[in-house]
Amino acid sequence: MKNWLYFTLFFALHFSCSEKKVISLEELTIAEIHQAYTEGDYNAEELVQAYLDRIQSKDSAINSISEINPQALEDARKLDNEFAQTGKLRPLHGIPVIVKDNINTLGLPTTAGALALADFFPESDAFIIQKLKEAGAIVLAKSNMAEWAFSPMHSESSTKGTTHNPYNLEHVPAGSSGGTGAAVAANLGTVGLGTDTGNSIRGPSSHNSLVGFRTTLGLISREGIVPLYLRNDVVGPMCRTVEDATRMLDVIAGYDAKDPITRHSEGKIPTSYTAFLKKDGLENARIGVFRTLSENDPNPEISALFNQALKDMEGLGAVIVDSVEVANFQELRQNQWCASFRQDLEDFLATYVKRDTVSTLEDVIRIGTKSDYTRSRIDLFLTNEGRWEESEIPCGDAFTDLRRIAFREAIEHVMDSLNLDALVYPSWNHPAARIDHFQEEYKGDNSQIIAPHTGQPAFTVPMGFVSGNLPAGLQFLGRMFDEPKLIQLVYGFEQGTHHRKAPH
Repeated sequence: MKNWLYFTLFFALHFSCSEKKVISLEELTIAEIHQAYTEGDYNAEELVQAYLDRIQSKDSAINSISEINPQALEDARKLDNEFAQTGKLRPLHGIPVIVKDNINTLGLPTTAGALALADFFPESDAFIIQKLKEAGAIVLAKSNMAEWAFSPMHSESSTKGTTHNPYNLEHVPAGSSGGTGAAVAANLGTVGLGTDTGNSIRGPSSHNSLVGFRTTLGLISREGIVPLYLRNDVVGPMCRTVEDATRMLDVIAGYDAKDPITRHSEGKIPTSYTAFLKKDGLENARIGVFRTLSENDPNPEISALFNQALKDMEGLGAVIVDSVEVANFQELRQNQWCASFRQDLEDFLATYVKRDTVSTLEDVIRIGTKSDYTRSRIDLFLTNEGRWEESEIPCGDAFTDLRRIAFREAIEHVMDSLNLDALVYPSWNHPAARIDHFQEEYKGDNSQIIAPHTGQPAFTVPMGFVSGNLPAGLQFLGRMFDEPKLIQLVYGFEQGTHHRKAPH
């Protein structure tokens, strides 16, 4: 009897010590992780291992991750040792981040999904990756993307293939940051980074029931990021909650001498954006309904969600100002796009890649692509530079280009005259397209139309689901550098509606 008790106790102790600690990763937030670290429930190394196990078990169907960081566990161990010694957590201490594969990350390839960069390992981190690491974040993995960030529709690369929407694998996650969107939505990492030239943070965030911040052009450095059109490009958070996105923004916003446009942010950044996380953030807010976009051939289910969102905001204390119109809107939105890909890419290649064999757009074409869509886009850039229409009009950034300034001033004039805090419209008027039909079913992308040209911040937040378990997003457009107000509004909406749910 004694022997039986001894062996029972021995095996119970042996297996309880050797088993991996079970960590519930679903919808895990930064605050919850930090509470767990403080209370000793688990540490950063155990959390990273749990995410790596989840990627291994879940990502084969989604195909969102392009490269695992081989240093992630070691980075976590160092942070655990630091916490053990200091008892203090940095702002993003031990938080695993999914990084889009066009952002320079030391020790990992930065491919932009292209064969021409398949073996490019940058010599240093991009500015924002440095900032994240200084705050204690762990780069868990790089994410798949639309090759060269060309496609807002889908996320297909020559290096990794096609990413699927975790809510419905037959559908796209949008592009170009579809890998980040799908990975964060599927709880393969805590938070994510995307880039947005026209749609690529807000589109995938909307299609994956995430919060996506396209911030004011000039608030966050783009140094060390493979460009599409640098005059439009921003980088920003893609997260499951407004609070997590705000915590990331606190870390990455600010001036960088290597990205001169960020000088416009000086003096316009609060001590902490988290001060604007107010549950009653919609109380007495004046919200303008921009039906010029929302009523442009919408899917009936998206339209119903949008109109319900307006009622919800009113119920949360907002004043809804319906049918806001911008004078000459259709004329002002024209001729805004400029084809600067060749110049911007060749500058990146010269600065970071530094290879004679990969220094021009012609080199990229010679090396090739597996994607028909990418091939068609590159052909366009061979024969087009400058403004797509009326090429005699100079192209500039949001602070110098006269067409961009005029567009922004017209929108701000209406917002000022009606004392509006934001304009709202669906991020997409239609649900995610099927992967096999993405070009014909690509409809209703509202993210491309205003913010990329005016430079204004535009945030998307989950608005609900339509048939096929496909998410939809609500977009808030604000004034330049008015991220505090947008955070207040989207947090109020999120906390009052709780539309976000994980894919199953």
